[in-house]
Amino acid sequence: MVCIRCQMVVKSKLEKLGLQYSYVKIGEAKLLYDISPELKEKLNEELKEVGLFLIDNRRCILVERIKNIIIELVHFTDEQIKVNLSEYISDSTFASSN
Repeated sequence: MVCIRCQMVVKSKLEKLGLQYSYVKIGEAKLLYDISPELKEKLNEELKEVGLFLIDNRRCILVERIKNIIIELVHFTDEQIKVNLSEYISDSTFASSN
């Protein structure tokens, strides 16, 4: 999920299934509660219809989070980027996991 439109689609799919969430941002959605494996599969099917998918492997989640941090930095920064990328990723990854 790498664009605003994708966020809107994910919100729509969550609402369609009656799932409550605290936030949906690029590459991540936080549900307010755990869901059953059946509902999780239903959500995954809904997302696949629009070319998206669930990731529940911890390593893959971290890789996706890092990719999205870089995408946000590049696409949503108008000025020349003057940061140490490894520090920025580390700080952003730690901040988004809290």
